[in-house]
Amino acid sequence: MQTPITINPTDATIPEREQSAPTTALAILISLSLSHMLNDVMQSLIPAVYPLLKETYSLSFFQIGMITFTFQLTASILQPLVGLYTDRHPAPYSLAFGMGFTLLGLNLLAIANSFATILLAAGMVGLGSSIFHPEASRIARLASGGRYGFAQALFQLGGNFGSSLGPLLAAFIVVPKGQFSISWFSIGALTAMALLTNIGKWYGVRLAEHRANPKKNAHNTESQLSRGRVISALVILMLLLFSKYFYLVSLSNYYTFYLMYKFDIPVATAQIYLFVFLGSVAAGTIGGGPIGDRLGFRTVIWFSILGIFPFTLLLPYANLFWTVLLTIPIGLIMASAFTAMMVYAQELVPGRVGMIAGLFFGFAFGMAGLGAAVLGWLADQIGIESVYHICSYLPLFGLLAVFLPNTERKAAK
Repeated sequence: MQTPITINPTDATIPEREQSAPTTALAILISLSLSHMLNDVMQSLIPAVYPLLKETYSLSFFQIGMITFTFQLTASILQPLVGLYTDRHPAPYSLAFGMGFTLLGLNLLAIANSFATILLAAGMVGLGSSIFHPEASRIARLASGGRYGFAQALFQLGGNFGSSLGPLLAAFIVVPKGQFSISWFSIGALTAMALLTNIGKWYGVRLAEHRANPKKNAHNTESQLSRGRVISALVILMLLLFSKYFYLVSLSNYYTFYLMYKFDIPVATAQIYLFVFLGSVAAGTIGGGPIGDRLGFRTVIWFSILGIFPFTLLLPYANLFWTVLLTIPIGLIMASAFTAMMVYAQELVPGRVGMIAGLFFGFAFGMAGLGAAVLGWLADQIGIESVYHICSYLPLFGLLAVFLPNTERKAAK
């Protein structure tokens, strides 16, 4: 007989099923999405200025990868711990506090004059990210009104759109104006801190309402699956995230170098083509959540990973026009994967929204950081073109989705 997983949150924890407001709090979701956009704009400036940093400080591809590894490692290790802590001790104003680290890291990057200082700046931005994502994801679910996929997709849309803006801002501001112009984006961090302070006030009211009516908010946090089944499903999701983020980092980190090397185009043009890919990722994000709410997140996971394989397989053999064109469906299809996996995992482990968010954001960042270092080392050893031939097979990991249990529930209306 299978033994179900039982979670026993403290009284401070908002219930998993009842933590949604009766209706979707759209204003809060939009504010969260805007904050996520500003957060990821600033984070995306790091890889977007890699060509500038590489030339200025004569960095190798491996050193470029280590910058990303430092940022992602700082973010990934702490996120599950932050999520686990805030499941039991919600912190309404932690989001604004975390954004302060991003602000400090951004300004340090603007004045950095050595590789070590660049690594320190990247680490501080990563620390801010580790505080931001778990609690922001929890608030998005709280404000969803039961439309969990839609809420996570809208939250992710802001982040992906912000990431897509980084290359454009680097191309038209940082590259021509120089490294110090990165500090100009401090206004984005300050704006995000103001938005997040307001969100914290709303969140604090919801926490007070829950504490005042604990019986009304009583809930069931028992999974319908055995512990072994849940763990095996989470392992499969981690493998799928590994394939997604290793491939994603091959484009977000090294696509500009690939285009410059293979097609002999200038940095600014390569940054614009990177924006095309990242813009496709942003545009595709909003689809996975609502589709998952109606058709099931397991279905979306299947399609979002395995569905890009024909395009990734063709990419290394394409000319410039087709290379840029192929990155559009890759970005659109792949974008839905993270939202679907996040909500699916939260259904697997009810009552642990923050922990799951921290685990998934942390693992995703960790895989992106590891991928950046590994692929950078490979590029130094075998050439940047060979890296894309190897990475083209990563979407085949999507076949593992066949082993995921069916946890579909009736969609919220």
